[in-house]
Amino acid sequence: MSDVVEETDLRLPDGRTLHVYDTHPGDDARMPVFWHHGTPNLGSPPEPLFEVGDWLGLRWIGFDRPGYGGSTVAPGRTMTSVARDLEFVADSLGIGDLTVVGHSGGGSYALGTAATLGDRVRAVVALAAIAPYAVDGLDWFDGMIPSGVATLRAAAAGREVKTEYEASGVEYDPEFTPADVALFSTSWGWLGTVVGPALDAGPYGQIDDDVSYVLPWGCDPAGITAPVMLLHGAQDRIIPPGHAEWLAANLGTAKLALHPDEGHISILRHAEDSLVWLRDRAGRA
Repeated sequence: MSDVVEETDLRLPDGRTLHVYDTHPGDDARMPVFWHHGTPNLGSPPEPLFEVGDWLGLRWIGFDRPGYGGSTVAPGRTMTSVARDLEFVADSLGIGDLTVVGHSGGGSYALGTAATLGDRVRAVVALAAIAPYAVDGLDWFDGMIPSGVATLRAAAAGREVKTEYEASGVEYDPEFTPADVALFSTSWGWLGTVVGPALDAGPYGQIDDDVSYVLPWGCDPAGITAPVMLLHGAQDRIIPPGHAEWLAANLGTAKLALHPDEGHISILRHAEDSLVWLRDRAGRA
């Protein structure tokens, strides 16, 4: 890979620290793409996409969400509050217009960024994103694996209950599909390098992620003005495809690519093509 990731710590006005990653610091000729990581991951940008990113002229930027890696815990954080963290990062780096990409819960945070920052976001790619909780027209838990139902119902009962649930030692079984498992033997095995270190700071990154998925977003995704590409696997039971279908039906700027044979992880095999779409749409915007 030609990209060398520079890591820095930014101090926020409220005293918190954000640990930030930047593949091409100061390179204004590249299109800035902010990466929203999944749960539980670090915010390091996705190495399997660096090569196509270089071809497309992208500058990858990411940060550990509060509670993960080197970023300070922020109880009660929401899609909107994390979008404001991203806004601070962009301002600190002198970046105006931007694009966002996210996977899994990070896909939801990418949508929340677009809903919060408005016209500043030029295009969005959300892979396997989670829809807002308790919305009309969506049975949120329908088709979800039992482990996911259990952990997110605990989160819906509040941060204290969710913390106790995690401390109980219950194991989460993602029930990966064969297609998911196969992807781990490709360059996307990189995902294994950002899971363990994400939790070295403690359990609260994951706890606050799950709680945020069942809290009000603090913004309205229906108000997104940027073009949005939703990618989802029809075999995904971690985040069932009904979430993507609801998002596609309620986001006026969204296009859904539902892949019949893909699961929650294997949907990432389509990420390269989505970056071509991202660059083209951001340029047109």
